[in-house]
Amino acid sequence: MGNRITGAVIGAAIEVHRTLGPGLLESAYEAALKKEMELRGLQVRQQVGLPVIYKGEKVDLGYRIDLLVEDQVVIEVKSVDALHDVHLAQVLTYLRLSKRRLGLLINFNVAKLKDGIRRVIQGY
Repeated sequence: MGNRITGAVIGAAIEVHRTLGPGLLESAYEAALKKEMELRGLQVRQQVGLPVIYKGEKVDLGYRIDLLVEDQVVIEVKSVDALHDVHLAQVLTYLRLSKRRLGLLINFNVAKLKDGIRRVIQGY
């Protein structure tokens, strides 16, 4: 199921990148990607609140998952010069906190989108 969803997300992201190109703000890509995935029949939630539990108590710090697809795949949208280890760590943290296993880190600020996609699996 995860491969089907990630394949559909990547196809939607390629269409967004082909249409908009690099150089826009993350928020523009996030909104366009949500719309494109919905057009493809995927269930998508945007800016999903992510509670942090510290020593048994909920601490509201305002963390948000950019996009959550089919209630399974966490999508983190970036528009940066290069992806760094901290971006990967962010997705891994979101996966852990949301108790989900699979995520995609997508950087739209690249010439070829395939160079800006990282599949992230918690536990690997």
